[in-house]
Amino acid sequence: MVTKLTLLCLPYSGASAMVYSRWRPKLPQWLQLQPVELPGRGARFDEPLHTDMRVLAMQLARELRPTLKTPYALFGHSLGALMACEIAHALRALGCPEPVALFASGTAAPTMRADYDRGFADPKTDAELIDQLRTLNGTSEEVLANEELMSLTLPILRADFLLCGKFQPLQRPLLKCPVHVLGGKADKATTEQLIGWSKETSGSFSVDMLAGGHFFIHEHEARVLKVIKDQLEVHHRRHAMAATA
Repeated sequence: MVTKLTLLCLPYSGASAMVYSRWRPKLPQWLQLQPVELPGRGARFDEPLHTDMRVLAMQLARELRPTLKTPYALFGHSLGALMACEIAHALRALGCPEPVALFASGTAAPTMRADYDRGFADPKTDAELIDQLRTLNGTSEEVLANEELMSLTLPILRADFLLCGKFQPLQRPLLKCPVHVLGGKADKATTEQLIGWSKETSGSFSVDMLAGGHFFIHEHEARVLKVIKDQLEVHHRRHAMAATA
């Protein structure tokens, strides 16, 4: 019997968590990928969008709690990294064990966001949101020009920007799990903003810088998956040994 680890994956702004589904066949058998869909998108499209990070994190933690039968890790990119961190705290508040690791990808640390999220708390027009998408280089001009597609995407993006813009760090006990940060060398998050994630844990900490801009997780998917697998392998071995002891 294979001892499994669950990898909970949180999406970036405007996206469905199903962007991670293509990782499934590329991960080892012991690593079970579980995309965490946010309300208002994908299969949850009919649910209202949230603009309060902690309210949403607690809702998701309550939903996830009954499903966490195996040790788990959290991965989030951009908005998803903040959300993954908040879910780790929310699950701990509900009496769940901490994740074996938290992967924070492509964004400034919770305590280093004053410059990073400047203006995100202000409501954006459709044109401003489209300009923001264009600067991130993750959306083709063909998609940006598709009015029907944009009419579905922009309300989600607007809510997600407010999630980030209204976020305020809290004074609370640190996480104890390792925190592993991934950054793009051409992304806007500075080295200092990425290293700031070390303040979120009393456990170990690492930073891996990858080539590419904000969407390096797609541009350099194989490297991202190798970092995740390499960091989680030790936890998998530990839990497999404990299960057979």
